[in-house]
Amino acid sequence: MNATAAEPAAPVAPTRAEAFRYWLKLGFLSFGGPAGQIAIMHHDLVDRKRWISERRFLHALNYCMVLPGPEAQQLATYIGWLLHRTWGGVVAGALFVLPSLGLLIALSWLYLAYGNVPAVAGVLYGIKPAVVAIVLHAAWRIGSRALKRPILWVIAALAFVAIFAFSVPFPAIVLAAAIVGYVGGRVVPKEFAMGSGHGASGGQRAPAVIDDDTPTPSHALFRWGRLAQVVGVCLLLWLFALAMLVASYGPGTTLPRMGWFFTKAALLTFGGAYAVLPYVYQGAVETYGWLTPVQMIDGLALGETTPGPLIMIVAFVGFVGGWTKALFGAESLALAGIAGACVATFFTFLPSFLFILAGGPLVETTHGQLRFTAPLTGITAAVVGVIVNLALFFAWHVFWPGGWTSGALAGGLDALSLAFGLAAGVALFRFKANVIVVILACGAAGLVTRALLVA
Repeated sequence: MNATAAEPAAPVAPTRAEAFRYWLKLGFLSFGGPAGQIAIMHHDLVDRKRWISERRFLHALNYCMVLPGPEAQQLATYIGWLLHRTWGGVVAGALFVLPSLGLLIALSWLYLAYGNVPAVAGVLYGIKPAVVAIVLHAAWRIGSRALKRPILWVIAALAFVAIFAFSVPFPAIVLAAAIVGYVGGRVVPKEFAMGSGHGASGGQRAPAVIDDDTPTPSHALFRWGRLAQVVGVCLLLWLFALAMLVASYGPGTTLPRMGWFFTKAALLTFGGAYAVLPYVYQGAVETYGWLTPVQMIDGLALGETTPGPLIMIVAFVGFVGGWTKALFGAESLALAGIAGACVATFFTFLPSFLFILAGGPLVETTHGQLRFTAPLTGITAAVVGVIVNLALFFAWHVFWPGGWTSGALAGGLDALSLAFGLAAGVALFRFKANVIVVILACGAAGLVTRALLVA
């Protein structure tokens, strides 16, 4: 058999219906935080469906990493926009969020109406250790593909030390990595040139719908008129929504305050949700009194273990705030909560659509140009180190939920939770198990375990 006959067939571009079904499914199954969600998209869109090549995927990811806001949701928006223009970007980005919004509204209502829910607590107990394994596995997957040169390993290690040992802010790490990448791209360009991506071993690479050498689609070409149009539409949407809240409820009331507060929060989410949580905590708990510190922690647990971006904790904050303030009277607490959750979500995610739809054409013009890709390569390397730090952060709070306890066995280690985490790690690393299967299995195991312990 000759080489030509063995070449993989080029995939067929997905229709809008096919893309809609995929983005909808992703919205329901995107567990594991940003690292896990990116890993799922990489497996589906690069390896299995071949809608986009490795290099184009990483190019888009690098851009999303430097933006404020949820990078996984922005990456979905970017790829959807590349495939199907503005319609595709809006659908992909919205469906990444809407299932999580609906689920968090339901869970928030259960939480406030019925207090502690044993079934939910049991499922969360099993899923949290799986999240630790998923984040570590995602770091390994991204690192094994992105860290192709010793200098990139050094950048990743330095980023890990900077954030783990010295608590250097993530934006500072990103800026430093970009500068190192820019300088390195000029001094030692081969060390910062992007590889082919697919062919880690240098073998045959399967073609993709949006391949390495696929010309930029016409709708993705940069035009000043289109940039002005996108920025104008997004600003008008923001102004109209905020003006309607002010006109309906008054400038000093809860919903307009939420709109303005979560707009500011959206512009501060450099480095993921954890980077902005102190700001959200300070405003929502201490300044406005929308919820208590304990409720904020419970909301974080729900945000960690439901599909969608972790920043979706804002929906929980909005729901509890609307309920607590009884916006529509004591008889309509649930309706007030739903209004608060929707306002928080809208104003948090609107900037993400602006950044992708307005900035995407600019990013596409830099594809393959080393002076632009070298800084992004440096950022990707640094992000690997940051993801490892995130995994350790999760591990500490999951496996030592009460902190270190002197005199206790292994300092108060939750051995059962550790066992769940190790099992999830073996399933992912050794048996290449599907992320969703691991999540569901660990959630079921946690539910059964809690039921047996209570009985």
